[in-house]
Amino acid sequence: MERSRRFGQNGANENHLTKAKFMPRALSKTATMPETPQLPLEPLTVRIPVAVQLTGIGRSKLYELIAAGEVDVVKIGASTLITVASLRRLIQKSRR
Repeated sequence: MERSRRFGQNGANENHLTKAKFMPRALSKTATMPETPQLPLEPLTVRIPVAVQLTGIGRSKLYELIAAGEVDVVKIGASTLITVASLRRLIQKSRR
């Protein structure tokens, strides 16, 4: 078989893994992926700048709330993470 038939105009082998009989079962359209559990759509924790954006309060006020124990903090290494649940509680508690 001459090169022009085996390879397309750009030189790529057009028959390589393009037909279903040559595709591994995992890549074929009939293969099904194992079902994965749905992850929550909202994060469990956020960093300080995100917490400021989500709540609309200032950074200094957020640190005051942390010091007062009104907002829950998780420290992992050097990262300070705020629990989203505590931000929700803060907003719910502050509603009029």
